[in-house]
Amino acid sequence: MEWWTVLPLIFGSLMALFILGIPIVYSFLIIDVVGAFLLWGGQVGLQQLPLNMFKSVSLFSLLAIPMFLFMGEIMFRTGIGTQVFEALGKWMGKLPGRLSILAVGSGTLFAVLCGSSVASTSLLGSLLVPEMDKKGYKPAMSVGPIVGSAGLAILIPPTALGVLMATLAGVPVGKFLIAIVIPGILLAAIFLVYIIIRSALQPHLAPAYDVQKYSFREKFVDFLKYIFPLAFIVFLVLGVVMLGVATPTQAAVLGAAGTMVMALC
Repeated sequence: MEWWTVLPLIFGSLMALFILGIPIVYSFLIIDVVGAFLLWGGQVGLQQLPLNMFKSVSLFSLLAIPMFLFMGEIMFRTGIGTQVFEALGKWMGKLPGRLSILAVGSGTLFAVLCGSSVASTSLLGSLLVPEMDKKGYKPAMSVGPIVGSAGLAILIPPTALGVLMATLAGVPVGKFLIAIVIPGILLAAIFLVYIIIRSALQPHLAPAYDVQKYSFREKFVDFLKYIFPLAFIVFLVLGVVMLGVATPTQAAVLGAAGTMVMALC
């Protein structure tokens, strides 16, 4: 069979399995098994499939992925993410589209900390969307910034997908992670500028509301307590790679250990 015949069959079958409600992991596994049997010579293909699966996941460089996911889970389960979110909110004041800006700022910070779009979306969605709905925010300025900022976790290290892409492409993982920092930060800045301009031009999308005032001392204390320590995690994950002290895999383990210490503190 030619590839242009096989490809629509694969994607069509995958969508059909999704529609039937079969979990994603089993949907992909079913497609893999059937495809290996039909395209790789029947029984021989089934014997080759587990060998290929083991080879694809036994690379040392991929060890960074579970470490990054572990970091995200620690942030999410221990409440660190909520504390960081509240500390950032105190510095926003009465900016146009305040909650949308908070979503992008928090999403960018969580992207640097855990590299998991799922964890970032879950945290921001559960915290911000109900509050945005209550304040009269339209979906374009509530769900949009959350989904967009969660996508930054793919670009800003540590990123599980970045490690996977670099490994598959045969590119040094450390250099790849360093190279994607600037594009990720630039995209976050573009999001912020867009939100401020659109909120100013179309205030009905993100209505203004009364904001509780905090003293500078209170905001500064929260900054030192909840936001400043995150710089240490960033250094463990990215700084040691840039300095050449550790490999990306070692840096991921250091980041996970540092996140556990921060959670305990």
